[in-house]
Amino acid sequence: MAIIVNIDTAQEHASVCISHDTEVLAQLSNDVPKNHAAFVQQAVEQLLHKTHYTFEQIDAFAVINGPGSYTGLRVGLASAKGFCYALNKPLILLNTLEVMAQAAIANMDKCENYLYCPMIDARRMEVFYGLYTHNLTQLMAPEAAIVSETFLSTFFAEQKIVFVGSGANKWQQICNNNNAVFAQFTHSFHHITQLTYEKYLQKDFGDVAYSQPFYVKEAFVVAQN
Repeated sequence: MAIIVNIDTAQEHASVCISHDTEVLAQLSNDVPKNHAAFVQQAVEQLLHKTHYTFEQIDAFAVINGPGSYTGLRVGLASAKGFCYALNKPLILLNTLEVMAQAAIANMDKCENYLYCPMIDARRMEVFYGLYTHNLTQLMAPEAAIVSETFLSTFFAEQKIVFVGSGANKWQQICNNNNAVFAQFTHSFHHITQLTYEKYLQKDFGDVAYSQPFYVKEAFVVAQN
């Protein structure tokens, strides 16, 4: 059994939940980006009170560590590391794109021959993206790219690719490939907790002292500061 605090401040909205293994016990959300830092601390305390757990009973703290909003990533990771350091608890780091892919796979039932490409808008025609199979095997590591009509043309040759996320909207405007499938699935803590619990069982923990937000590229950090 694992009681885990999950923190998501990677994009516009901030959310925190407490989970028992993969089950979401309670959650809170905040829609004011400039208030994420104060929200996370208060939300954790409120959720502990609501679920009748103490800080000592938490087994790990998990955070979506990027890519995403520069400020949001810093807030989320700093909060998670602070809790872990103070309470001597393990830190679990999740990739935003992997979480998005997990949600798409769950919603595209029985589409085992499809590939899944979560995309985050990185301004102009640039996106952050990754490529995954139906069982979440990573085919392309997260990276930044300028979308064009030939984007991922090699993979299109043999199978359909499902595109999700804010970056998929700009790609859809210029894509003319019949194997491209565009969807609007949004990840939730149901998808996040499946990944955090798996990492907990595998003892796949981040370094509390030295872990850094995963920005993908430095230029994005400067642009968002």
